[in-house]
Amino acid sequence: MKMEPDKFRSIRKQRVYDLLKGIETGDPESVKVVNEDKYIQHNPQTHEGGEGLAQLFARLSKTNPKVEIVRLFEDEDFVFGHTIYDFSSVRIGFEVFRYEGDQVVEHWDNIQPRVDIMVGGSTQVCDRDQTEANRRHVKAFIEEVFMGANANGFGAFVNEESLVDHSPLCQLSEKVKLMDYQKNHRLLAEGNFVLAVNEGFNGEVHTSFYDLYRLDGGKIVEHWDTTEAVPPKEKWNNDNGKF
Repeated sequence: MKMEPDKFRSIRKQRVYDLLKGIETGDPESVKVVNEDKYIQHNPQTHEGGEGLAQLFARLSKTNPKVEIVRLFEDEDFVFGHTIYDFSSVRIGFEVFRYEGDQVVEHWDNIQPRVDIMVGGSTQVCDRDQTEANRRHVKAFIEEVFMGANANGFGAFVNEESLVDHSPLCQLSEKVKLMDYQKNHRLLAEGNFVLAVNEGFNGEVHTSFYDLYRLDGGKIVEHWDTTEAVPPKEKWNNDNGKF
């Protein structure tokens, strides 16, 4: 699967695209977008400092990894993407980068093993004039249905007749009943797409939930997600936190 051409592809988007592909190619130019002196890494499994990104990418590229960027969005100082990684196993991820000026200074992600397709469906960004309305809609959906435990309100936010759900875990209507969403950390949006970064519990497991929604006509019509357990703090390799 390849991203559809995007005439709104900005320099910031392109540089993040090149950065992610740099894992595959080992191109040292790809990492120059990152200000390594300021870079804050929120993946708890990643060490800060030590090996530089150029050296890391060069080493990783020798293992013949494959990186595919399926979707890429921009929201003010944030560029966020939906990715497929094929290293020793295939994983699906959401990547979030924060810019200061023309360099990336902060990064978050949420990655899980691929189950079924997980990334199919629409990729074209449109309705950019509806960005803020769509962000507000998803915010209300999370607060009222997920965190408000109001499963009966589902239909007010979701077009249940046309919903296409790519989640490998469970359908969105079941997810609101089964998962304990406790905090929304971030809502990133471009046009008809909104990415929600949430923290909560899957059973007794402290979990990071990333949910990507596509909206049409003021309602959610498509959904993708990744679900990743948050390791206990004593196992973190940096002190920046998952969120």
